[in-house]
Amino acid sequence: MFRDNIKRETELGRKAKPLMERGELVPDAIVLGMVADRINQPDCAKGFVFDGFPRTLQQAADLEKICGEHRLGCTLVLHMAVNPELLMRRLTGRRICKAGGHIYNVYERPPKREGICDVDGSQLIHRPDDSEGVIGERLAAYDRQTQPLVEYYKSRGVLSSVDAMADADTVTQGITRIMDGVKAPR
Repeated sequence: MFRDNIKRETELGRKAKPLMERGELVPDAIVLGMVADRINQPDCAKGFVFDGFPRTLQQAADLEKICGEHRLGCTLVLHMAVNPELLMRRLTGRRICKAGGHIYNVYERPPKREGICDVDGSQLIHRPDDSEGVIGERLAAYDRQTQPLVEYYKSRGVLSSVDAMADADTVTQGITRIMDGVKAPR
């Protein structure tokens, strides 16, 4: 949602962009505005998935209010458990195809030719928010503001943890097992 709003140069996207580039958390008013706009789209009528949201206890409470207005509830929260050192390596090594959005990692899944997408031959970019300094700030913000959500959702009986230390295929299998056990909302 953030990148989409930035790309479309919405008012909310213009406010979020400089904060994201510095690795700061985007204020709740901006985030929740984007969330409310997105949930109002027709493809969200029967449910939706968020990645990286909510990030604070207040956002979780506000999300519950927004979902309540749409008669939707939280069915599942996935917690991707990974140590900070591995996360830093994965994010600083991430490269993204400029044209097609294909994702590589210079350490774990490098392209055949450095800086070039294997799929379409486009340039691979290293996003500014994937720098060590920005990621360090994001990890510190996670510890301060997001980690408490693990207990919050656990107490509500909707938290499932995934060991995200493994390779991508193993993590995907773990997520699939959890998702297969979730009953669709009616």
